[in-house]
Amino acid sequence: MKALTLLISRSLLMAVISSVLPASAEETEFTIGPDYANAPETKIQEGVPRGQVYEFTMDSKDSKIYKGIAKNTKGTVPYQRKVAVYVPAQYRPGDAAPFIVAQDGLSYRGVLPCVLDNMIHEKRLPVMVAVMVNSGGGDSLGSQRGLEYDEVSATYTEFIETEVLPKISRDYKIRFTSDPDGRATMGGSSGGAAAFSMAWFRPDLYRKVLTYSGTYVNQQFPENKSTPHGAWEYHENLIKKSPKKPIRIWLHVSENDIGHDRDEASFHNWVMANQRMASELKAKGYDYRYVFAKAAGHTDGRVRMQTLPGALEWLWRGYPAK
Repeated sequence: MKALTLLISRSLLMAVISSVLPASAEETEFTIGPDYANAPETKIQEGVPRGQVYEFTMDSKDSKIYKGIAKNTKGTVPYQRKVAVYVPAQYRPGDAAPFIVAQDGLSYRGVLPCVLDNMIHEKRLPVMVAVMVNSGGGDSLGSQRGLEYDEVSATYTEFIETEVLPKISRDYKIRFTSDPDGRATMGGSSGGAAAFSMAWFRPDLYRKVLTYSGTYVNQQFPENKSTPHGAWEYHENLIKKSPKKPIRIWLHVSENDIGHDRDEASFHNWVMANQRMASELKAKGYDYRYVFAKAAGHTDGRVRMQTLPGALEWLWRGYPAK
């Protein structure tokens, strides 16, 4: 990995890329830290139109796909998930809106709308909607969140496409674009693995991926014989053995991420997993960016607040900002 230590704000990162390296030799891997600073786009700025955020709750009883993994003596335990939808001030009803789906979505509720307000206003991003979807709850093996996010399949994508997006379109009069280049997905930890799975299995629907401390490790439950090592299979087998897909990926991991001192046999070293993801993506010729954060931890908020604007701008480059 090439180390380039710098504070990744949008202006500095893009200036380095454009002024130092020709387009054919862009830097793809970066080291940041150990000091961090919030990007200016994460703060409310005077004179910038602010979008509307709608929030609602989805009940498991209404889902055909995720009825609930937890059981008790009475049967399946019901659960709820919260969803927030950001609609920019510039959105015109009836337009086919590009959008991004954020897993563990309410954790981005305080920053993503502000960043989008500022960057859409500056025409650095298209007039895009953000769909911030929480999981069904819990974490890791045996949980609803683990079932949704850590399974290496297209099931979660089907849930978003057939249950979440249609409800938003119906209730809030938003028309989502069908152009896969106008559809992005993001998340941290297992939410990041879910984001990658969405594009990996359905590049006809999603082609842009942003992950923080992606859980490209073995946490899949129930076990699947076709992917015995869960999301570890992405860098172990799937990327190298599959035809290149038309997807763009921005990924991050921290120096002190989960399992950073564990061996390969554990299949639970997040640093090793993300470094290998970057290596396999590079070898296969993918359009990717990889950021290694010094003196930082798992899905470190300091890293996100510094890098999110630049990551989004890179992810959406080439897409028309109207």
